[in-house]
Amino acid sequence: MLYLFIKAALSGVIVAAVSEIARRFPGLGGLIASLPLVSVLGMIWLWRDKPDPVNMALHARGTFWFVIPSLPMFLLIPWLLERGWGFWSALAAGCVLTMILYSLTTLLASRYGFL
Repeated sequence: MLYLFIKAALSGVIVAAVSEIARRFPGLGGLIASLPLVSVLGMIWLWRDKPDPVNMALHARGTFWFVIPSLPMFLLIPWLLERGWGFWSALAAGCVLTMILYSLTTLLASRYGFL
């Protein structure tokens, strides 16, 4: 239980730090947020829990394929905000787009066997 608390606390501190940096320096915050910190932490926690190279390779490959459909959200949200959409509406639209693209990625991955 302590291990779970440590993982959650460390992960939360990173998210909080990124949001504080982004509040003061939006460009730097964006740079830090774009780093695969969550993925790296996830791989560290997964390796510690289950040090299996095959499982880790599958996880890393899956992460790669699901990063791609998440990227358009980061173009749609600013585009909508610049056209007068409210933050919550733009965020919701970005999330909906991402869910649609995740669904398509999952469909294609199962059809062509790349996940």
